[in-house]
Amino acid sequence: MTGETPKEADIHLIQRIIPHRYPFLLIDRVRDIEGYHLATGIKNVTFNEPHFQGHFPSAPIMPGVTIIEAMAQTAAVMVGVAMDMADRNLLVYFMGIDGCKFRRKVVPGDVLELKIETTRGKPGGKVWRFKGQATVEGEMAAEAEFTAMMDLEGATGGAA
Repeated sequence: MTGETPKEADIHLIQRIIPHRYPFLLIDRVRDIEGYHLATGIKNVTFNEPHFQGHFPSAPIMPGVTIIEAMAQTAAVMVGVAMDMADRNLLVYFMGIDGCKFRRKVVPGDVLELKIETTRGKPGGKVWRFKGQATVEGEMAAEAEFTAMMDLEGATGGAA
């Protein structure tokens, strides 16, 4: 990436920043990126996703843990874009999830919007804290605060 920091990440840039791939890449786009502070992830929920085979076959509902994971992936892309981490093997690990609440089912056909705000973290820092809200058509589906560790040393291409 060169020049101005992007305000949006399409699927190609997302895959250059985080290592997740099918079936665990849970976001399709990240938009409204405001540096390290704010971003909105987009997840187009489709029936052909593998978790719907078992959760639940007669009433497919996106598992809550995958909604929270999609929030975390959005946060990682936001920070990765702001820190110009494309093609640098950024790894991010959950450290904690707090205040997690689910308010609405997320089903095939929904467009999940994942609004992420950084509440603690700085460029070059390892530990970051975020607040996330997942909505469908403006209706709250889930919310959580979560802490993550950004593995920046492993991402810089140093010795393995």
